[in-house]
Amino acid sequence: MAHTGSCLCGAITFEISGALTAPDACHCTMCRKTSGHFWASTDIDKSALNITDASSLKWFQSSAKVRRGFCETCGSSLFWEPLNNSGKIAVAMGAIDHPTEIKLGMHIFTAEKGDYYDIKDGLPQNAT
Repeated sequence: MAHTGSCLCGAITFEISGALTAPDACHCTMCRKTSGHFWASTDIDKSALNITDASSLKWFQSSAKVRRGFCETCGSSLFWEPLNNSGKIAVAMGAIDHPTEIKLGMHIFTAEKGDYYDIKDGLPQNAT
């Protein structure tokens, strides 16, 4: 099974081969600032990601351990990649075309969540 996706303006398109894993919702301050709320993403093997058009893809190293991929044209946040050569990359759920046929699995960094919302979906929550 393959999943396709893109940024808002369509300048960056991608395809993911294989099944998607249950996404997590990250409520850390960096994810909230880059996404405008919280960041929901699925972790995949980097080898399963084929960026078919990366002409507008730019990377921002947001910490010593992570870089984030975004579209320089429309500003869409698309990827979260650890710099430890783990072979993994997180892909923004909002950038993947429907249907994904998966559901959110858990919340992480809930100790840093915004004070303007509550998490009441009954899913597991990790404070860090």
